[in-house]
Amino acid sequence: MDPRGLLERAAGWVKNNPDGVVTTLRNAMGLRLTVPLDALRYFAGEIRGKKAPKDLEIEAVPPGLRVGATLELMKTNIRARATLFVDRIRVGPEELLLELRLRDVGLAVIGQSDSPVAMLISSGALDLSKPGNVVAQLPKRPAFLVEASGDRLVIDLMRDPKIAARLRPITSRLTPILTISRVASHGDHLGLQLACFPDGLLTALGALRVSI
Repeated sequence: MDPRGLLERAAGWVKNNPDGVVTTLRNAMGLRLTVPLDALRYFAGEIRGKKAPKDLEIEAVPPGLRVGATLELMKTNIRARATLFVDRIRVGPEELLLELRLRDVGLAVIGQSDSPVAMLISSGALDLSKPGNVVAQLPKRPAFLVEASGDRLVIDLMRDPKIAARLRPITSRLTPILTISRVASHGDHLGLQLACFPDGLLTALGALRVSI
């Protein structure tokens, strides 16, 4: 990830959205975190790897997000799109669990291919109204996938060792104090409603006094 590029992107957003800065600060006072979708697009664009999603699109469809990406699935290039809703987030020192629903799922093969995946998609044999059932049948399920059925997916990012190594220092400090109670899109932003645990806050302050 290019720190300079991140700073330039952030500076550009602040310049073009002066009212948004004020709104973000006001929301923060009410424990509402506002994340510009442009930030999500930037971080998604920084994902590297041969099989990483490409040409990612993210747009708000309140209260969900419309996401599209080009993927390589079993040596077949496909264009995938779906509307994503976040029903629940559970955060802990060793857990970052998200309960998601996928609606309006669409898959299209890019170019010519006679692979089994291409034939399934082109024939319409896949029931895309129940994407969880499709994911559950994948021969190599990702480590972070906990449950998949109907239009519902449950993933725990902390089950992926590489992701967990990056997130654990943050979650171990914040989760005794804060949790996320609601996620919804609005405008070109993603809103996260935070909830504070008074006991956790008092514990953290007590530890701070002891360290001082």
